[in-house]
Amino acid sequence: MAREHRAARKSGPRTNLYDDITDKIIAELEDGRLPWVQPWGTAAVQAPLAMPRNAGTGRQYSGINVLILWGAVIQQGYPTQHWLTFRQALSLGGNVRKGERGTTVVYADRFTPEDEKRRARETGEDANSIPFLKRFTVFNAAQCEGLPDDIAVEAPPPPPGLIEPRVEALIEATGIDFRIGGNRAFYVPSEDYVQVPPPQAYFEPINWHRTALHEMGHATGHASRLGRDFSGGFGTKKYAFEELIALS
Repeated sequence: MAREHRAARKSGPRTNLYDDITDKIIAELEDGRLPWVQPWGTAAVQAPLAMPRNAGTGRQYSGINVLILWGAVIQQGYPTQHWLTFRQALSLGGNVRKGERGTTVVYADRFTPEDEKRRARETGEDANSIPFLKRFTVFNAAQCEGLPDDIAVEAPPPPPGLIEPRVEALIEATGIDFRIGGNRAFYVPSEDYVQVPPPQAYFEPINWHRTALHEMGHATGHASRLGRDFSGGFGTKKYAFEELIALS
């Protein structure tokens, strides 16, 4: 019934912001997930249950934004409740990592048009204000890099035994800058470093090792090593060739 209701709404005029948020929460509930409650059985590294806060201003988010941001932390496994806009990250000397997708939050307020103020003055009546919602895109601090130490997210060290000692020794022996943290696995050729999520974020420990060694495989192609061509974009033959090398 709820799905049919959403489909009917979307077939009409452009969906408004209220509908977007409502539909997202309904979809989570229909799939058996409470957007604001951490599900049992997750192996992701989660932030402590606290009020989401803007890392630039220190202000706590309120209203529907609390549920939206709690849901994003649970779904993506972010280790912090600190959030920033793209410009705030830049103003703090950092930046949002390339390819990261933000989370939409809203700002609710009311305003009184000048014509309404003038009418109220002329008639002596109360002025009517108009409610509005504005969209903003924010990024978790874990999606950023180069932030000050008091804002930057440092992943907790993996519990003993999660990383196979021989794999750990191999990674260290390469001399490649290997970082653990965040919620994505990638290699950055321009800065020559590998980053993977913490081992405790994986349901099966073997998959962390596979991911780590895969990204390390990409790092062997740096200009200072084997000098492979990283210019191919997703879907190109060069990209496919590089992925095959990293898989081998």
